[in-house]
Amino acid sequence: MKIALIAPPYPLEEVPSPPLGLTYIAAACESAGAQVTILDYIVRGYSETKLKKELNAFGPDVVGINSVTLNFNQAAGILCAAKQNNPDVITLMGGPHVSFDSENTLVAYPEIDIIVKGEGEVTIQELLGVIHTPANWHNIPGIVFREKGKIRTTARRPFIKDLDSLPLPARHLLPMARYQALGYPVSIITSRGCPNQCIFCLGRRMVGHKVRFRSAVHIADEIEALLSLGTRFINIADDLFTASKRRVTQLCNELLKRKLQVSWSAFSRVNTIDTQTLKLMKSAGCHSVSFGIESGNPDMLKRVKKGITIAQAKKAATACREAGIRGHASFMVGLPGETHETMKDSLKLQKELEIESAYHFLAPFPGTTVREDIADYDLEILTNDWDEYNANKSIVRTSALSPEEMDAFVHDAGQENRKIWEDLKKRYENKTATPFEQMQVGGHYRMEMIFKLLTQDFIEQLSLFSGDINTCLKALCVKISAMANLDVDFTEFTIKDLIAKGYIQTEDSSGRTRFFWALH
Repeated sequence: MKIALIAPPYPLEEVPSPPLGLTYIAAACESAGAQVTILDYIVRGYSETKLKKELNAFGPDVVGINSVTLNFNQAAGILCAAKQNNPDVITLMGGPHVSFDSENTLVAYPEIDIIVKGEGEVTIQELLGVIHTPANWHNIPGIVFREKGKIRTTARRPFIKDLDSLPLPARHLLPMARYQALGYPVSIITSRGCPNQCIFCLGRRMVGHKVRFRSAVHIADEIEALLSLGTRFINIADDLFTASKRRVTQLCNELLKRKLQVSWSAFSRVNTIDTQTLKLMKSAGCHSVSFGIESGNPDMLKRVKKGITIAQAKKAATACREAGIRGHASFMVGLPGETHETMKDSLKLQKELEIESAYHFLAPFPGTTVREDIADYDLEILTNDWDEYNANKSIVRTSALSPEEMDAFVHDAGQENRKIWEDLKKRYENKTATPFEQMQVGGHYRMEMIFKLLTQDFIEQLSLFSGDINTCLKALCVKISAMANLDVDFTEFTIKDLIAKGYIQTEDSSGRTRFFWALH
C-alpha cells in the first residue's frame, strides 16, 4: 500500500520546523508495512499543479494531511485537490483542529473521507488494515467518516500508555537540509499530557490530563540520531517539560553521561521550576525556557484556570537569572473579562519580571473550554475565519474592550522593542553595529532570504547554468537577487555559505553547472 502524507504550508513568522506529528504518523505507517512519502510544502513551494504531478508520480492509495487551525483552510483545500485529481484515493485528515471540529469539516468538505481524532499512530495502523473495506471502519476507535449520507463517529481512542513503543519519527522522509538551512530547531517530545485546566488551551483534551513520559534513554537515542544528521538545536515541544523534576533530572543526567553537544529549549510553568533544576538543565544544554504567564491580574489567572500566582511568576523569572538561562514570558490579551486595568496589570508584571517577553492574542480554537462554554464568559468571538486564528491580532471583544483597543495596547507595548530593532537595522546598514548586532540583524535577513528561496522554488527554477562554477554561481545569485528583490552581495554571501555547508549542492557536467537542494 502507498501512502502520501502532506505537510501544508506554514508562515515564516510562526517559526516552521520539521512537522513532528506527521513524521510520527509516517513512522507508524512504515511500521505497518506501507510505502510512504511526505510531500513537504512548508519548505518547498506549493501549487496545485505541483501537487498533482507529485501525486501522479507516486500513485498513492491513501493521501493524508494534518493541520492546526491557522492553516486548516489551506490544508483542506490541498486534500480536496488530491481527491479531485484521483477520486479513487482515500483521503484522511488529522490534527487538533479537525479533532474537535470533525463533523463540520466533513460537511464542508465532501472530498475528505476520514477524520483521525487525537493521537493517531495506533489508529492509523489499525485503519490501514481495513482501509479498502469501509464496512469495517466502525471497528476502528478514534475516527469520523460518512456512511449513507450521515456522519459516523466511532468509539474514543484510548491514549497510548507506552510512548517508547512508538517508532521514532520518520524524519528520513523529510528534506531536512532545507530546515537546517533555515536554522530553526528541530522539535521532539519527551512526554505527552497536560495536568492543567487552562480554558484557552487544547493540551489537556488532545493528549490527556495524565502525563505519560518517554524514557531518558529513548529520548537521548533520538537526540543522538538528530545530531548525526547535523542538527544542533532542538526544541522540546512538550506541553509541560517540567511536569516531573525526577524525570527532568534523569534526562539531563543521561545527556551529560553521553556528553552530547546539543542546545535545546523547553516549555515550563512558573510553579514547576526552581533555580537548581534550571542549573541542571543548563549544564545539559538547555539555553532557554518559556513560560505561559498570560496575565498580570490575579483574578484573571483564576478566571482562566491558569493555576499560577504572580509571586510564582516572579520567582521563576528570578530563578532564570540566577541559573544564567534565558527566560521568556508569554502574555495573552483578549481573555474573558479583559479590561484596561487587567492589561495594565500585565504590562506592570511584564516589566517587573525582567526577562524576555511577548504578547499574543486569544485565539478561541475549536475544542477549547472558552469556545465551547462561551456563554459563561464575558467574551464575544468575532469571526470563524480560521485564517484569522494566528494570535497576531484580536478576534474577540469583551464588555470593556473592543478588538481595536486590544490591538492598540499590544502595539504600544511593543513600541520600545520595535524602536530598538529599527535602530539595530540602521547600525547594520551603516556598518556601525557590533559583531553581535551584525549577527542578529544579518541572521534575520538571511532567514527571510532562505525562506524565499525555499517556498518560491528559486533554486529549482534557476538550476542549470553554462560555464565554470564561479561564473555560474555569480549568474545564479544575480538572478535570485533580481527575483527576490535582494542585495546581490548579500545573496552571494548566503548562497556560498549554503553550498559550503552542503545544504545546496552542485553538479558539473559538460561545461554546465546544476544547483540543487540536498535531499537530506
